[in-house]
Amino acid sequence: MYIKYLRLLLAILSIAMSSCSTVREIPRQTTGQKEAKREFRGAWIQTAFQGEYKDMTPSQMKKDFIRKLNYLQNCGINAIIFQIRPEADAFYKSEIEPWSRFYTGEQGKAPAGNFDLMAFLIKECHKRNMEFHAWLNPYRVSTAGNTKFADSHIYYRHPEWFVTYNKQILFDPGLPESRQFICRVVRDIVTRYDVDAIHMDDYFYPYPAAGLSFPDDNSFYKYGLRKGYTEAQRNDWRRENVNKLIKEIKRTILLSKPWVRFGISPFGIYRNKKNTPDNSGSETNGLQNYDDLYADILYWVKQGWIDYNMPQIYWEIGHPAADYITLIKWWDKNTNGSHLYIGQDVARTMKANELTRKMRYERALPHVSGNCFWPANEILWNNKGVADSLKRNYHRYPALIPAYTHMHNRAPQEVKKLKTEWTPQGYMLHWIAEQSETNPELASYFVIYRFDDKEPVDLSNPAKIAAITRKTNYLLPYNDGKRKYRYIVTAVDRFHNETKKGKSKKVKL
Repeated sequence: MYIKYLRLLLAILSIAMSSCSTVREIPRQTTGQKEAKREFRGAWIQTAFQGEYKDMTPSQMKKDFIRKLNYLQNCGINAIIFQIRPEADAFYKSEIEPWSRFYTGEQGKAPAGNFDLMAFLIKECHKRNMEFHAWLNPYRVSTAGNTKFADSHIYYRHPEWFVTYNKQILFDPGLPESRQFICRVVRDIVTRYDVDAIHMDDYFYPYPAAGLSFPDDNSFYKYGLRKGYTEAQRNDWRRENVNKLIKEIKRTILLSKPWVRFGISPFGIYRNKKNTPDNSGSETNGLQNYDDLYADILYWVKQGWIDYNMPQIYWEIGHPAADYITLIKWWDKNTNGSHLYIGQDVARTMKANELTRKMRYERALPHVSGNCFWPANEILWNNKGVADSLKRNYHRYPALIPAYTHMHNRAPQEVKKLKTEWTPQGYMLHWIAEQSETNPELASYFVIYRFDDKEPVDLSNPAKIAAITRKTNYLLPYNDGKRKYRYIVTAVDRFHNETKKGKSKKVKL
């Protein structure tokens, strides 16, 4: 077991940390299909500035999240992106950072019974075969400078690591100590929790405020000038600081659990065409990742430092500064073979009555492999019928998350001894498969397909998926025992590689 784990780690590490660019291809359904079998369908659950948690008991919180997860699962959502670290704090048990004020009402105050919300959500998500992506804000420490820090907060031990900009308190991205601390937090999470991915959004260097320069003179004079950057190249130095953070986080994850992915959801515009010497930017006119936030997302993709890219294309179709169609086409053209998912603003989309047009446009593109909806609450509220539309139209059938073949491209072993038997619960289909929480190459979950007896078998058709489960059994919908069906069970690993044929069993229901 240890030797296999080590070989996998070394193989992935050598690919991801290579100095040369990587090109990765994603297995994808043909664009002619209305709904693909593989599609990322995520939802962001925000915790910053959400006041309901502090007034809930653990029992109430469990009940509420079970309701939310059940509802989102019924809407076809297969991944939850949950904000666990909004202000260098924690929605989980941590000896590094204090409990979040957004969790208990006061930073450092423990919830009743030290209730670990993240551990609970991971268990509940996996029970429903939904992924759990741990969402961290890397540099942010106080959103408006008015956060009352717990006595244990790192701000008090190392005030020299921080700067204040536009009333925000932030880690100085130019300091190696900042990167080391953030990586320490990531390592702690990945090591102790069964997360599927580490996720960061668009907050790197802060959004620029008019007339205010970012106060990084001290770190620039200490590190930037020493490395040969001139004052005119300070922006290049800032980009290099974020590059180092992304590279070091990816390496931290690989050395901890190589199957855990690293995803970024950047601001929707990489660069405006007018700001690029080679006219490679998009025909847009807005804030830019590269020039304003110093986030060179395309470089991270090319270097293999991130496993999925999820640009926040929150604007409407025809928006004068940032047209939705212009941007999804631009990102599709610049994927470099990476996993590309589209961040969707639910409220703006539904207000403009554009859900159908947006879903059709992005599904027609060759490299877009899914969506993530901001925020999950808009689906839970069924804003203008969005939940109904997802269930009836765009998420009618279950979907597997696209396989991360650049990390591992060999399917697990087929299931064995597929049988049926009567149990106290009913007529049960069950099978045997080797599984292990510490070996990502083994079966993680199973897909159950159902076909009529004489019907041709087509495992690419999502309409034939009866269930997706992490259990090794499935309760069959027995009726009168007169109609014959063929059931096929396949195994899928942590990288979402699926066995090709599966095991087949004919049953009368």
